[in-house]
Amino acid sequence: MQISFDSVTADYQIGPIRSPRVLDSIDLLLPAGSFTAVIGHTGSGKSSLLKAMNGLIIPYDGKVTIGQTTIKAGKNKKALRAIRQKVGMVFQFPESQLFAETVEKDICFGPLNFGVSLVEAKSIARVVLKQVGLEPSILSKSPLSLSGGQKRRVAIAGILAMQPDILVLDEPGAGLDPIGKREILQMITAWHKEKKLTTVIVTHDMDDVALYADDVVVMEHGQVVKHDKVRSFFTDVNQLNEWHVDVPQARSLQLQIEQETGIKLPGVCLTLPELADALIEVGIV
Repeated sequence: MQISFDSVTADYQIGPIRSPRVLDSIDLLLPAGSFTAVIGHTGSGKSSLLKAMNGLIIPYDGKVTIGQTTIKAGKNKKALRAIRQKVGMVFQFPESQLFAETVEKDICFGPLNFGVSLVEAKSIARVVLKQVGLEPSILSKSPLSLSGGQKRRVAIAGILAMQPDILVLDEPGAGLDPIGKREILQMITAWHKEKKLTTVIVTHDMDDVALYADDVVVMEHGQVVKHDKVRSFFTDVNQLNEWHVDVPQARSLQLQIEQETGIKLPGVCLTLPELADALIEVGIV
């Protein structure tokens, strides 16, 4: 299921607080089955872009199309229900979406809301809980009593229970230790491939971009300033410096080695194994 933004401009408002033009004339096409990382500085519009995909922000100009369903200014009740069944969004802070008395009730909420029976919803809860690496014994616990990593897994389980075609995650590794973060991202990648999902993540970690994403979108001041394949994106170092974008660890080491040795390595190295192979190929190690 593809995601399309056609000249989308939107404000964001909570009560009396209004942030104008959090999205400014966005044109963007994310093909079905793609895995895209969205990057940019704080306030650049990354989270707003994700919220527009889920109908949490409505354009006042332009339109967002998810599959065959369109959101635009005006009445969107039917469209929003359809989109929220297909687009699963995991917020940066899991507390934002955990609200029920128990983990089981929290995970069951989405399926029940879309007409699944209680018996089937409970069965789904057990299946998705196992998928995120948690034991069934946690079902009776309050989600707010869990550790940060467990909360994030439960939040993801609640989204997976709805069997979305599109998975949208805002900083899925935030606040986790390196091992926990790697486990979460590896799980997301496995689901992406197995279920042939369209996946979008916001991240500040360029190693995450290099390791997991196929495409990258750069946001600045509510606008998309770059949409490119990951390997191509990390080729132009001067452009990255202009955007104040870091490079993955392997790419940084590659640039240092090339500068010190005067030897140009074949291709752009995004992972340490790729860098090792390139060094062997040119005879440096």
